[in-house]
Amino acid sequence: MDTSLINWPAVIVAALSGFIVGGIWYAPPVFGNAWMRDSNLTAEQVQKGNKAKIFGFTLLFSLIMAANLAAFLAAPKTDVSWGATAGFLAGVWTFGAIAIHSLFELKGWRYIFINGGYSVVSLTIMGAIIGIWR
Repeated sequence: MDTSLINWPAVIVAALSGFIVGGIWYAPPVFGNAWMRDSNLTAEQVQKGNKAKIFGFTLLFSLIMAANLAAFLAAPKTDVSWGATAGFLAGVWTFGAIAIHSLFELKGWRYIFINGGYSVVSLTIMGAIIGIWR
């Protein structure tokens, strides 16, 4: 790993891509309604959430995830294919962590696949962005 090969603008764009994917993924017509049901939340409860806190920490954690992925991809031969593959593998890793926590929280498989699926898709896209932007 050569950290001088990390493209920080790519890291920022990759982190922001998580917002775009999340906005689509958790939209009510896609998985949002099912996620709210499985989370025992109502739309009113979600709307009452502290948006600055939620989105602020989401941005922070997305930046950490993208920077971590970029560190693993900091090699001269990294390209879009390897970036997407590494992102997918990181997504599978986080899917496993989400599944473990969710099982102990007595959540169902639909909940696990909604949240874990988001992780797989968003990290795959992050990896592709980091890989293509050399």
